[in-house]
Amino acid sequence: MAIWLPDLYGRTGPKYLQIVEAMAEDIAAGRLAAGTRLPPHRELAYQLGISANTTSRAYGEAVRRALLRGEVGRGTFVRSADMSEPGAEPQDLRRARTGPIDLSRNLPLAGFAEAPVRRLLAEISDSPALPALLDYQSDDDLSRHAEAGRLWLDYCGVEARPDEIIATVGGQHGLLCTLMALLRRGDLLLTETLTYMPVHAMAERLGLNTAAVEMDGDGALPAAFEDLCRRSKPKAFYLTPTLHAPTTVTLSDGRRRDIADIAARHDVLLIEDDVFGPLKPDRPAPLAMRAPDHVVYVTSLSKSVAPGLRAGFLRPPDHLVPALRHAVNLSVWMTPPLTLEAATRLISDGTAQALAARQRDAAARRQTLARSIFRDVETVADERGLHVWIPLPVGMRADVVRAQCARQGVLVSEARSFAVRAKGASEALRVCLSHEPDEARLQEGLKKIAQLLGDPARSYALEI
Repeated sequence: MAIWLPDLYGRTGPKYLQIVEAMAEDIAAGRLAAGTRLPPHRELAYQLGISANTTSRAYGEAVRRALLRGEVGRGTFVRSADMSEPGAEPQDLRRARTGPIDLSRNLPLAGFAEAPVRRLLAEISDSPALPALLDYQSDDDLSRHAEAGRLWLDYCGVEARPDEIIATVGGQHGLLCTLMALLRRGDLLLTETLTYMPVHAMAERLGLNTAAVEMDGDGALPAAFEDLCRRSKPKAFYLTPTLHAPTTVTLSDGRRRDIADIAARHDVLLIEDDVFGPLKPDRPAPLAMRAPDHVVYVTSLSKSVAPGLRAGFLRPPDHLVPALRHAVNLSVWMTPPLTLEAATRLISDGTAQALAARQRDAAARRQTLARSIFRDVETVADERGLHVWIPLPVGMRADVVRAQCARQGVLVSEARSFAVRAKGASEALRVCLSHEPDEARLQEGLKKIAQLLGDPARSYALEI
């Protein structure tokens, strides 16, 4: 079995840091999976033609940054991104009341929907419609769900007819169906330089090529998008214009207009991920309203109503509707009728919209708490958003700070987790405010982060 060898071509600086940087990039890109056993440092030194002291120092630095863990008598292994201590198990999506304070998950607050969903499930159980909801259904049967989708899109600021709306099992399913239906192996998919990385995993499985549109502090750069359109002829551009994860940026109306115009001129499909749109109703108009013939609009209830309510909607251009319906049929045959019925009832009587408003209020309250604790820390945030972006001061490394947070029992994410090119990723952290149900635990976690960032006795600078 081939051993892992770092690609050091073109790297500068101390050799041991070159090895660590290559390791971090391979872990971020998935080329080094969690649990992978690395070669002994002497064997790696032999393969690279360098001293064993250099590889030993590299492994030590990688352990310090929580990239690796050593197990006596077994070797050195790639650590899971969520392992706070050697031998710890990765955290799952459940909201633990004990253990590490998880500020790495960008999920909405749970619990708001429990009472109304409990009531409507009781109503459905006594309804004569229940037998049909437990059987296969045709598009005709699902027409009332399409009307609910129209109401939800209207709430999101997108005009649509029921017949052009496609129900999905949440936003991620909608994205997968869009890529499956509309792109072919070898096509070029653009994303922002920091993005929702499962989209890249989907692209890899589907044989798509990917490239990144550069960003600045205000989001994706229209000029960079147009340059790629001219040079590379992309098929589609996936982006999150509202409450971008991880940077929190909401694209301005001017940038939306420019990106829509560029897409229309170069016949590039825009895939607009607007799952956070309901949390920011005062945002500029969605791209789908700027270039309806060049935008597949993706939304869901999972980020704004209830994370376990896996119901979403696509609004594509008319001529793409059949292909997307076929992709949904191919992937799940039909969106589960019982789930859609629950979503339809919540939307139709206004409960979903009211629950989204409660999420906004809770986000604003927690953002206020974060501002008070991070008063001496540079942050970027939106009062309606569920996360905070922390650009680190010069000399601090995000992977080192993340490891220090983990040792303090607080889980956060670093910019490299979202970077298309890990080598050029900014030194920044994403801190999520809504995964922890207990506000006292959230407050404790935020205070620990603030203390770590503000403690001059700690050094996060790289050794040179």
